[in-house]
Amino acid sequence: MKKGLLIVMSGPSGVGKGAIREKIISDARLNLVYSISMTTRAPRGQEQNGKDYFFVDEETFLKEVAKGNLLEHAKFVDNYYGTPRSYVEKLRDEGKNVFIEIEVNGARQVMEKMRGHDAFSIFILPPNIDELENRIRGRKTESEEKIQQRLERAKLEISRSGEYDYCVVNDDLDKAADEIKAIILSRMV
Repeated sequence: MKKGLLIVMSGPSGVGKGAIREKIISDARLNLVYSISMTTRAPRGQEQNGKDYFFVDEETFLKEVAKGNLLEHAKFVDNYYGTPRSYVEKLRDEGKNVFIEIEVNGARQVMEKMRGHDAFSIFILPPNIDELENRIRGRKTESEEKIQQRLERAKLEISRSGEYDYCVVNDDLDKAADEIKAIILSRMV
């Protein structure tokens, strides 16, 4: 059985990563499975260990970091998050293509460790910054201050898009999803 690919996708808030993920993950030809992260935060609502996240205490998480068992990790709002290497490799050994949607710093960590191991990265770009702002404002979920923070962060992230193997502009959701599907299919041969 051929080992699966590792696909890392990033892009700024509001660019449509989640919508793209939904469109591509349902395409059976791609044999995709979405990676589950490890976290020190408590489960919310109906979240289940091993399904939504791998929930661990801080001591366990930091031991995994020290052993080099995470492809990437970061601390966010007093909790740690990371991608367990053994989980990803188990899925890839089963021939599944593992899809990770992650921010740019985590993507850099993964690609530094995995480049040349059937791993590649895709950055999703907005058609332009004005359209991105319209999408973020259209959510009507955040204060003006948060919107401005997201836009500043987006500009920084977009400036790093050249670090990725592929860049896809999401000016049309179906077109962007089809372009990513084509990239994945071309890498599967």
